[in-house]
Amino acid sequence: MIVEHRDRAGGLIPLLQAAQGLYGYLPEPVMKRIAGGLGISYSEVAGVVGFYSYFSTRPRGRHLIRVCLGTACYVRGGRDVLDVLRTELGVEVGETTPDGEFTLEVGRCFGACGLAPVITIDDQVYQRVRRNRIRGILDSYRAVAISQEEGAK
Repeated sequence: MIVEHRDRAGGLIPLLQAAQGLYGYLPEPVMKRIAGGLGISYSEVAGVVGFYSYFSTRPRGRHLIRVCLGTACYVRGGRDVLDVLRTELGVEVGETTPDGEFTLEVGRCFGACGLAPVITIDDQVYQRVRRNRIRGILDSYRAVAISQEEGAK
């Protein structure tokens, strides 16, 4: 995979995306191998990974929750939504629940300002989120996880 991107201008980001898709995150040995394969420094790779919020150097939960804290979402209650999620999940921003189901992150703008406050869970967008809806949203994901566990038995 590295060979395909070695001589392409801008090949680092697609390669990092592919690696994260494969591993679920970007472990340090993978980033070092990418750096060596592309003939660039590890610090350059780590700098790109650190700059873009899409990339993660830690394993994420099965479901990635992102809370928009862009101006419109913040003004319309995004911070309150984040606080409820932190309490409900028992984690801080950047952490994953002990059961590995949810990782909580923030974003700066999702481009849905008229629908603020907005959260995303995986690729699903939830608009005009209020504290009283959060438990129901999370419970729908928890119910799926429970039914999948029961089906596996």
